[in-house]
Amino acid sequence: MQIESESRIATVERKTKETNVFVSLDLDGNGEYDVDTGIGFLDHMLEQLSRHSLMDLKVRAQGDLHIDFHHTTEDTGIVIGEAVRRALGDFKGIRRYATAVIPMDETCTRVSIDVSQRPYLVWKVNFTKPKLGDMDTELFKEWFQAFAQNAGITLHIENMYGDNNHHIVESCFKGLARALRDALEIDPRAANRIPSTKGVLGN
Repeated sequence: MQIESESRIATVERKTKETNVFVSLDLDGNGEYDVDTGIGFLDHMLEQLSRHSLMDLKVRAQGDLHIDFHHTTEDTGIVIGEAVRRALGDFKGIRRYATAVIPMDETCTRVSIDVSQRPYLVWKVNFTKPKLGDMDTELFKEWFQAFAQNAGITLHIENMYGDNNHHIVESCFKGLARALRDALEIDPRAANRIPSTKGVLGN
């Protein structure tokens, strides 16, 4: 894996026998996106992530889609998560915690995060169908798990209610986006501080 980072901008590339994933992002962007994973529904979700977090995001992924979408979905989460972690540098000045509650028609989802370098996923989301288009709905948990693990984020996602599977998934990504936007923002009252009484995150 090759990594470059500067300020709150990062570029990460990961190549395996299963996938080749390139990500560049700017945490202080305008929500501009350029996404191509070869999986249309995943592209749509990553575009939502970018637009609602105001993070500029470019993703290029080539994977073994002739087998299934698992490797490409998971590895995209890995690389975007790694890029977020690298772009944060020493994590100084961030607000760290955030919660977003996202309504989408009949659906409502709550997403809470702690940007702590202690990765953990709590996933309370159920689907009534095995697929959305060509994509297995079980893969969405894999994406969020990979993202949380590599970003170093404690991530709790709970779909409180909803019937439409598309709305449920989209509210999860939009919730993550809005929570990231708030948690990664520099707090002007503590811009030079690590947001922990220990003086370091992750220990």
